[in-house]
Amino acid sequence: MRKLVYFVATSLDGFIAAPDGSWDFLPISDDVTAYINARYPETVPTHVRAALGFDPPGQRFDTVLMGRNTYEPALKIGVTSPYAHLSQIVFSRGLGASPDPAVRIVATDPLEFTTRLKQEPGGDIWLAGGGDLAGQLLPAVDELVIKLNPVLTGDGIPLARTGFEPHGLDLISATPLESGVVVLHYLTRRSTSPTG
Repeated sequence: MRKLVYFVATSLDGFIAAPDGSWDFLPISDDVTAYINARYPETVPTHVRAALGFDPPGQRFDTVLMGRNTYEPALKIGVTSPYAHLSQIVFSRGLGASPDPAVRIVATDPLEFTTRLKQEPGGDIWLAGGGDLAGQLLPAVDELVIKLNPVLTGDGIPLARTGFEPHGLDLISATPLESGVVVLHYLTRRSTSPTG
């Protein structure tokens, strides 16, 4: 069965974006870029890959899930297919028709849809964000890979916006980087083996 992996950057106090949705307080340093390129190259946007001449083969993911607020920054800069090298699914009840044939807009229940998607053949599925979508999909998440940044924000968009509902996790690795970012890799308690 395909795994759903929430791969995201966060502040020490658990915020993935500022209250306005921006995330420039979580800079991507060279060591973080090297880590991503080596282990999760599929998470590098297609237009960034083209600019850098970076086109490695996929290692793990063939699908990306995101909420509308995660998709919106790409649209604002005129990029309608930010991850053209992946199957792209955006959950939105208000977006309407897709601005790009390579991006599928889904207006139905994210958890139901994702549970079915995990049963289909294919590679693992990357949950790119945001916090609202992650909160809805927590029951389906198999792994969390968190780039924990050495910054406190005090407010913002949480890692997963949901009511009080503890989810048990098992830490399988912690990789400190020179910049102070620590990459934490967790399995949910129902998962039994990592693949990446």
